[in-house]
Amino acid sequence: MFKPAAVALALSLILCPALPQADQLDKLELPEMGDSSGSLLTIAEEKELGEEFFRYLHSELTITQDAEIQEYIQTIGNKLAANSDTPGYPFHFFVVMENDINAFAGPGGYIGVNSGLILISEAESELASVMAHEIAHVTQRHLYRSVEAQQRLSIPMLAATVAAIALGMKSPQMGQAALMGIQAGNIQFQIDFTRAHEEEADRVGMQTLSQSEFDPRSMPTFFERLQQSSRYSGNNVPEFLRTHPVTASRISDTRGRAENYPYKQYPDSLAYQLTKAKIRVLTDTNPAEPLKFFQNKLNQGTLEQRTVAQYGLGLALLNSQKYTDAENIFQTLVKSYPNQLQYSTALARTALEAKQYDVALNRYKKLVTQFPEEDWLKLEYAQSLLKTDDTRQAYNVLLTLDEATKHLPVYTQLLARVYGNLHQAAESHRYLAEYYYATGQTKEAILQIRLAKNAKGLTPQLDAILNERLSFFRTKEREAAQQQ
Repeated sequence: MFKPAAVALALSLILCPALPQADQLDKLELPEMGDSSGSLLTIAEEKELGEEFFRYLHSELTITQDAEIQEYIQTIGNKLAANSDTPGYPFHFFVVMENDINAFAGPGGYIGVNSGLILISEAESELASVMAHEIAHVTQRHLYRSVEAQQRLSIPMLAATVAAIALGMKSPQMGQAALMGIQAGNIQFQIDFTRAHEEEADRVGMQTLSQSEFDPRSMPTFFERLQQSSRYSGNNVPEFLRTHPVTASRISDTRGRAENYPYKQYPDSLAYQLTKAKIRVLTDTNPAEPLKFFQNKLNQGTLEQRTVAQYGLGLALLNSQKYTDAENIFQTLVKSYPNQLQYSTALARTALEAKQYDVALNRYKKLVTQFPEEDWLKLEYAQSLLKTDDTRQAYNVLLTLDEATKHLPVYTQLLARVYGNLHQAAESHRYLAEYYYATGQTKEAILQIRLAKNAKGLTPQLDAILNERLSFFRTKEREAAQQQ
C-alpha cells in the first residue's frame, strides 16, 4: 500500500555519506543543501507545492480540526524542527484521524501523524522519534532528490504526482496505474523507499531527537515493537512498516547509535498524555469502549496517570452526553489543578454541550483572560460565542488570532459564519469559498464565489477580489481536469 508516508521518498537513489563512528556523533556532517536538487524548485514553488499537497489531503483524509490536538502536535514538531539542521524551515504538523499506524512527510514541510500511531506509542519520545525521522526526510530533501529527473513538471502536475504516490492505491500495480494516468503514460516511477534514505533519516532524526531533549533509545524501541507486533498480523502490517521497512540490521544500527548517548530519564509531558486520552475518545467508533478503558485505569499507575484517566473518563462521558457526570469529574480536576488549561476547557465545553450557554461563556471568558496566548482556546471561545449569537464578540476574538492560526481552514469557516450572522452575504460566501478550497473542494469554492457575486450591496473592491478568486479557482479546476 502506498499512503502518505511514501511522499517523502520515491524514485532514485543518491548515495549518502558513510555512517559516522560513535565518537563522531556530535560532529555529524550532513549532506550539502546546495546540491543539484536545490535547483528543482524555488522557495515560492516549494511553498505552493506544499499547499497544493495539503489541500489535496483534506479531500482524501480526515485531518483533525480540533484546535487543542493541533496545538499539541505543532508544539512538539516545532521543538524538534528548532533543533534540526534547518531550524528556519517552515514546517507544518498535523494529525490524521485514522487508526492506521502511519506518519508521512510531504513537500513544503507538511508532516502528518496518524492518530493510530499516537495511540500505539507508549512514550512521548517514541512519538517524537517518528516525527524527527520524518523531519529528516524533509531536511535532507529526499523527495526532491527522488524526483529531480522530472524537473520539467509543472507545480500542479508535480503536486498531483506527489499526491498519487502519497495516497496511492492498495497495490503496487494500482499505484503505478494512478501515476501513469497522471503523467499520460510518459513516466514510470519506483515507489518504494530506499534503504539509504531510511538510514539517513534515522541517523539525522536521532541527532535531532537528542538535541530536543527526547530519548534517543525510543527510536529503536518503537521500531522493534512495531516489527514484533506485525509478525503474526498477516496482511495487516502497519502502514508505517510498509512504507518505512524496518530490518533487524536497521534496528541494530539505531540501537547502537542510541547507546552512545548518555542515559537519563525522559518523562512524558502531561500534554502528551492528555492528547492521547482525547484522541482515544474521538476516534473510537464505539462510545462504550473509552468509558470501559478509562474506568479500568482509574486505580492504576501513578497519581498523574490516574488523573489522566479521570480526564479521559470525563471526555468519554461528555461524548456519551452524560453531562452531569462529566461536569462532576471536571469540577474535581479543576479544583485540584486550577492552572491546568485542558481541565478547565473541558469544564467549559461540558456546559456548552449541555446548552448552559451563560455558564459556558463565563468560563471561556475567564480562561481567555487567564491564558491570552492560547489560540486554540480562542477558537473554542469564538465557536461558543457563535452558538449563542454573540457574533460581534466572536469576530473580535478571531481578530486576535496569530497568522499561523488564520491559515487553518476552521478560521475561514468561522469567518463565514460571522458574516452570515451579520447578514453580509457576499463576505460570508467569500470566506466559505476559501474554506472549501482549503479542504480540497474546488467546485464548491467556485459555487460560493458565484453566490457572493450575486449578493446585494457588492462593493467594487470586493467584486474585484471575487473576480480574482474566481479566476484562480477556475484555473485550479482546469488543471485538475487535465490531470485526470
